[in-house]
Amino acid sequence: MAHPQIAVFARLADGDANPVRKIEGQKTLLGRTMHAIAYDEIHDEFIVPQQFAQAILTFAGDASGEAPPKRVIQGSKSRLMDPDRLGLDPVHHEIYIPQGDYLLIFDRRAEGNVAPLRVIEGPDTGLGANAAGADPSRNLIIVGGSGFLSPGERGTIFRIFDRMADGNVKPKMEIRGPDAMGGPFAVYPEKQLILATNRPTGGTLAGPESYLGVWSYANGGSDVPLYRIGGPNGIFEMPRGVTYDVKNKTIIASDKRLNAVLTFSFPELFD
Repeated sequence: MAHPQIAVFARLADGDANPVRKIEGQKTLLGRTMHAIAYDEIHDEFIVPQQFAQAILTFAGDASGEAPPKRVIQGSKSRLMDPDRLGLDPVHHEIYIPQGDYLLIFDRRAEGNVAPLRVIEGPDTGLGANAAGADPSRNLIIVGGSGFLSPGERGTIFRIFDRMADGNVKPKMEIRGPDAMGGPFAVYPEKQLILATNRPTGGTLAGPESYLGVWSYANGGSDVPLYRIGGPNGIFEMPRGVTYDVKNKTIIASDKRLNAVLTFSFPELFD
């Protein structure tokens, strides 16, 4: 049984390092399975999905110990069904919850049994959503998921919608790749880039072919990654989440099988 907690480490921690603080205990309402976390730098909060309770939990940025959430979205009006991933637009106060063939959009400040602000759903959306992100400066929502690129060939499809999209709407753009996305992705709006961990389509659940890729959605997008980290050299085994640190020009990714957080210096991405 996994131990429900969120551990916070020093940025320069290395090796078998101890966390500087942990959020854990009954009052936190955390479950043992959390596959996404989003930090809101503007409002100093972080948000996680609680899959078993069908809830979205928001904590203070300095939460520690048995700290309860500041806000909880949960209930029949929410349409939450085993939420596993999420995306955040702190500028427009929105949380994005992918739910397979539909995407729920909540007010970041919502609490209790509340309905979403908007729902993107319907046959024209093409959604098979398992992760989401945002470009606040361009008013875009980016939804990632697997799908059929051609008959019998599955891969990753990033679908980009107008931020105010609601109902059965077509995406403004699609980026298609032959590799299956391994977890949540990160959006770098300043350079119009998507950073995502991937594994070869048709391969095993994970392995040394797994990699972290960087795609551009500028000028119509590109199905070919601009950069790759990992791959045949076997850096990753079962990669999951990814984020970046602009100030220190690094990319940070987690790996479930390695039970590790890996930090890469990548000045080319930011210069």
